[in-house]
Amino acid sequence: MAVQQSCPVANGSWDDDGRPKRTGTLWSCVAHIITAVIGSGVLSLAWSTSQLGWIAGPVSLLWFAIVTYISAFLLADCYRSPDPITGTRNYTYMDAVRVNLGRTHTWFCGLLQYLSLYGTGVAYVITTATSMRAIQKSNCYHKEGHQASCAYGDNLYMLLFGLVQIIMSQIPDFHNMKWLSVVAAIMSFSYSFIGFALGFAKVIENGKIMGSITGVPAANVADKLWLAFQALGDIAFAYPYSIIVIEIQDTLKSPPPENQTMKKASVTAIFVTTFFYLCCGCFGYAAFGNDTPGNLLTGFGFYEPYWLIDFANACIVLHLVGGYQIYCQPVFAFVERWAMKKYPNSSFVNNFYTFKLPLLPGFQWNLLRLCFRTAYVISTTALAMLFPYFNQVLGLLGALNFWPLAIYFPVEMYFVQKKIGAWTRQWIVLRIFSFVCFLVTVVGFIGSLEGLISAKLS
Repeated sequence: MAVQQSCPVANGSWDDDGRPKRTGTLWSCVAHIITAVIGSGVLSLAWSTSQLGWIAGPVSLLWFAIVTYISAFLLADCYRSPDPITGTRNYTYMDAVRVNLGRTHTWFCGLLQYLSLYGTGVAYVITTATSMRAIQKSNCYHKEGHQASCAYGDNLYMLLFGLVQIIMSQIPDFHNMKWLSVVAAIMSFSYSFIGFALGFAKVIENGKIMGSITGVPAANVADKLWLAFQALGDIAFAYPYSIIVIEIQDTLKSPPPENQTMKKASVTAIFVTTFFYLCCGCFGYAAFGNDTPGNLLTGFGFYEPYWLIDFANACIVLHLVGGYQIYCQPVFAFVERWAMKKYPNSSFVNNFYTFKLPLLPGFQWNLLRLCFRTAYVISTTALAMLFPYFNQVLGLLGALNFWPLAIYFPVEMYFVQKKIGAWTRQWIVLRIFSFVCFLVTVVGFIGSLEGLISAKLS
């Protein structure tokens, strides 16, 4: 086993910042975005649509898609500063905030971003366990009948997923997981299409479109508002990739300029995901109406064909293996960079070891990476076991990152980058846009928090 003082870099050309030349393309970028966007959030969209009704539901899905693109557009120009094409690279979201907005904003942004990334990891553990349990329940219902109890716990599946992620978390960084994002993106298309197809088939079977303009009725106005607010939080979680736009953009080769490639990739990815979101959300609600389950593929609105349900849930599990890494890698990179700067002479932090198996390429690892990343995965798994509430957790996380991370910081950085003065037309439009998003965030957070508390108390 060879020991090296720092991770070796393959021979070859270098980028303008002295780092190994980036090789990411438009399509690898689209794969990363789709892996990040089409996650566990898509499974709750039918329920969200059912709470908002036939007008507010689809309009909300489209509105969040537009907001996400605007956010990605603003952030793409902040990857380099001060000029979006020739300026100095900002490797992370926090680097861009520090350069444009200063130290105080950086601390606030870092707290929110890494809390959101950590929470998304927790949500993915919950979703994976739910899907794995759904496979077991589907087979049970097929054998024993739809009235059988078929009750199974989540904890074993969470532990299994955590074990897999301990291994997968040793992937060094974004640059080395292109293959994983491609596989995850294919899986996300697969289960999204299955959910849409099953909903469409159910509508044909029913012979009518279920649902109403106002959505699922509630016992009183307050309950209806809480559920509608939670639905908005769930939809916000379905479009979460703004917080890792710059990290994804840092994988792109140049020319063409990285911001141009990122904008094209965002248009492509958001168009594709929004199409699937509308199909899953609307056809799911049309199929089940007021009985729409919280999770389209694990709530057992569908029982047959059981093998197709099993396959869809297996696709979810495989996708979330990659999706979990998409949201963990920025945290891993931040901690490891900080440790290397803080302890430049520590062998625990800086020594890399080459581990090689016969017929396989050598694998680089070090003790800090092994210990910290393993502890991180264990902590997300443990927290998921304490709060295994799918819809409520998604809504809370969606509201948590939507306004500050996807709206406030991108808008403020864009003002600085473009030197936009107060009371100009663009300034006024973006301020109104930011304020509307802030109101949506508040109601989504309140509704999801109330739902989580109620679920925990019950």
